[in-house]
Amino acid sequence: MDDSILLAHGSGGKLSHELVEKKFLPFLANPALNKLDDSAIFEASGRLAFTTDGYVVNPIFFPGGDIGKLAVCGTVNDLAMNGAKPLYLSLSAIIEEGFLLSELERIVQSIKKAVEEAEVSIIAGDTKVVNRGQADKLFLTTSGVGIISPGVDISGANARAGDKVLLSGTIGDHGIAIMSQREGLKFSMTLKSDCAPLNKLVSQMLDISSRIHCMRDPTRGGLATTLNELARQSKVGIVVEEAKIPVKEEVKAACELLGLDPIYVANEGKLVAIVDPADADKILARMRKNRYGRDAAIIGEVTKEHPGKVIMKTKLGPSRIVDMLSGELLPRIC
Repeated sequence: MDDSILLAHGSGGKLSHELVEKKFLPFLANPALNKLDDSAIFEASGRLAFTTDGYVVNPIFFPGGDIGKLAVCGTVNDLAMNGAKPLYLSLSAIIEEGFLLSELERIVQSIKKAVEEAEVSIIAGDTKVVNRGQADKLFLTTSGVGIISPGVDISGANARAGDKVLLSGTIGDHGIAIMSQREGLKFSMTLKSDCAPLNKLVSQMLDISSRIHCMRDPTRGGLATTLNELARQSKVGIVVEEAKIPVKEEVKAACELLGLDPIYVANEGKLVAIVDPADADKILARMRKNRYGRDAAIIGEVTKEHPGKVIMKTKLGPSRIVDMLSGELLPRIC
């Protein structure tokens, strides 16, 4: 039991302090966090963006990432989708009694790598331990704050008729990686999650053009749900072409095997951008120079027709309505 979480690790006493000092601080240390005060103090000016999210993914380790990397990237990306530069994060861990300390350390090391790549700092945190059977190994909650530069106005309500719809890369990678790991499915090629921080990609896009009207990362519910959200928020129609949506062959094969549609499968390292048509090509060219945008494509456009609805031109010719799912396609995907 020396390598396992005990209820005493959540008591607030000696073991609680040792847990923080030995398993978190050595990897996440920075001046604000090292003080271990009840709140972190930082300076910022201008418009701020703030977000929070919880992560309950199953399994907690998966090809291409783990719950720690997912938590950092998810929060960083939520800030970036409003054009904010992420600055600071908080981290709360709910740990089940019996969880291995070695696995906790592995996850914290993954968190360290993710915050270093995104160039953000975790400046506040908390740990709680619950009885065996009252959680599933580890749940994480992260909150984040970022600063928005003057002139940036990105919102799901800003799409305009004539705008182009850009997608930063292949869809369905995360959801299929999770499902294959969960169900023990074997494929000829390794399916990896696309989990990644997109803030630098967004920054490069904004360097090219200030006329980016909407951005959203298509996580739960996939591309289809995200497009529907944007169409409804902006009260516009969106038309996309199935042939232009990038999907890896192995993801296509897995979806066919599992009876899934890739446009509804979760992603954790992709973004949808709705941009002024005059700037679409140069934004796309810049995206393709970033490793997280190499497979970027213009997949459709915004229209005044059928407001609030998404229409897909299929590869066979006819068009169909793309609606939101009525239920959960893949539970506990993030």
